[in-house]
Amino acid sequence: MTKHVIVIGAGIVGVSSAIWLKRFGHDVTIIDRDGPGQGTSYGNAGLLAACAMVPVTTPGLIAKAPKMLLDPDSPLFLRWTYLPKLAPWLVRYLKHANDPDTRRISSDLAEITSDTVDQHFELTEGLRAREYLYKSDYVFAYSTQKEFNKDRYTWELRRDHGFVPTVIEGPAVQEFDPCFGPKITCLAVVKDHGFVTDPGGYVAALAKEFEAMGGRVIAATVEDIETTTPARPKVVTSTGPMDADAVVLASGAWSKQLMSKLGVNVPLESERGYHIVMKNALGGPRVPSMISSGKFVATPMARGLRCAGIVELGGLKAGPSNAPFALLRRKISEAFPNLEFDSEETWMGHRPATTDSLPLVGQVRETGVYTAFGHQHVGLTAGPKTGRIVASLIADQPTNQDLTSYSPHRFGV
Repeated sequence: MTKHVIVIGAGIVGVSSAIWLKRFGHDVTIIDRDGPGQGTSYGNAGLLAACAMVPVTTPGLIAKAPKMLLDPDSPLFLRWTYLPKLAPWLVRYLKHANDPDTRRISSDLAEITSDTVDQHFELTEGLRAREYLYKSDYVFAYSTQKEFNKDRYTWELRRDHGFVPTVIEGPAVQEFDPCFGPKITCLAVVKDHGFVTDPGGYVAALAKEFEAMGGRVIAATVEDIETTTPARPKVVTSTGPMDADAVVLASGAWSKQLMSKLGVNVPLESERGYHIVMKNALGGPRVPSMISSGKFVATPMARGLRCAGIVELGGLKAGPSNAPFALLRRKISEAFPNLEFDSEETWMGHRPATTDSLPLVGQVRETGVYTAFGHQHVGLTAGPKTGRIVASLIADQPTNQDLTSYSPHRFGV
């Protein structure tokens, strides 16, 4: 039976869900207030981060966090006026900074990240949007081998999931890629990754392909989801109500409010991310490179070199802070001393962060509302697979994957 499915959110997760639903033969409408690829999906690092299964909450974080917050050279920032509101979420988040939870979370994240390149290529099969995709290595750049060794725990977890780096040291670093300055003396290179040359353009192109399949994209604000009739949800928008057979909630960091209207309290916060695009850049890396000292990824893109990362906790309402941009500029200059560019473009956006670092994927009770949000910094990476899973659930197709860890009810009510 053909179902009418409404997808709330036109980022990579929502658009991927919509395309797979159309391939399963359903009638699909996407609703987004800003348009496809204009939110968090616009500003990410463009990396298909197959090995990004290790959460931030590794053992020892509780002891390190206070020092990081007070260190102006640290990539962790906090808007202190937001701390009273953040505190309950932060306490629950830090409780996962232990070995058993880290290993469990890593295994669960690996299920939706490790095959990201294949998932993106399967999503774009027969679509012109594939031109945005490139397969590549992923480089982790360290100041010294000692700094690399400090990440031993994280690399052991990556190795457990099949990602073993090739380590390059000394003069061989500049032979590998002459962009790196003398402060980078150790590289860990991981194969089987990829990147997108224009994340916002990629998602917008996917949305156009979706419309060519007969799908609809509507610009509106979603105000409520009514579920008085079992499995027949109604979406209340700024342009009027819409009935559906199923709804996919994929509005990222803005999903918490709609979930509360469904009677589910999700511990979700914005992990505010920053990027700077150096337009028409020369002297940058040839493949995506994580600069360990600044915790940012430098990715060569169509418009220039995008340097994206930083973690700032400060909610959805406040504007960008100056300090993260200043730190990014310092770290970029240190890593790539020969970088030349015409001008720069800055951006700040909101990554949806749950207290256990896992997304919510599944149906809310028997309402016909399916969650697909909460990916933190792996939204682009895991978006196509998440969309495929949700579309399979709605289409009554087997997923062959245990989704218990991603349940929208795992936090209670």
